[in-house]
Amino acid sequence: MRVTIVPVTPFQQNCSVLVDEATHRAAVVDPGGDLERIEAVLAREGATLEKVLLTHGHVDHAAGAAELARRHGVPVEGPGREDAFWLEALPEQARTFGLGTAEAVVPDRWLAQGDEVRFGDERLEVLATPGHTPGHVVFHHPAGGLVLVGDVLFQGSIGRTDFPRGDYDTLIASIRDVLLPLGDDVRFVPGHGPGGTLGEERRTNPFLVAPERYRELM
Repeated sequence: MRVTIVPVTPFQQNCSVLVDEATHRAAVVDPGGDLERIEAVLAREGATLEKVLLTHGHVDHAAGAAELARRHGVPVEGPGREDAFWLEALPEQARTFGLGTAEAVVPDRWLAQGDEVRFGDERLEVLATPGHTPGHVVFHHPAGGLVLVGDVLFQGSIGRTDFPRGDYDTLIASIRDVLLPLGDDVRFVPGHGPGGTLGEERRTNPFLVAPERYRELM
């Protein structure tokens, strides 16, 4: 599976274009905006979009999902159902952050722990990782040793939990009990900034080394 990261929106959110090299079928994860940049990658890859995938319902991750899916006649899958209120509020989120207009999204398929997402011959495992938002999910590609983590984990940091229905202890548990057991060598693609390996974050990320110390900051 080939992965191309396309930073989108003024928040420089890492939209990921995933291409199955055998079939040239593709999935786009978190198209928050700047759809022409995403389309350019699909065209360059000679790929046919099969699905739009969402990790969670925040505007920088989901604002372009409905339009991209409509253009290509493909379904939107994810996030978890508990993020429905965020997806319904996409127009208001866009106004709040000065991002113009955004269309509310109703996914064709809500995702939950243990689900699978397929495109081409590729398979992604769905893992529920609440805390940043209640319906946040991540996409694990076991064959490639890769996990797309949205805003759960960053290099040296973690996702914010001061949004409605965010929760610090739940987020730490998601990272500790769901992400880290995937293995130290697994690479992660975060929603913002550079990625790395889960092992490096386990050893050095201050929020994971001493989570009690940082609770009040998030």
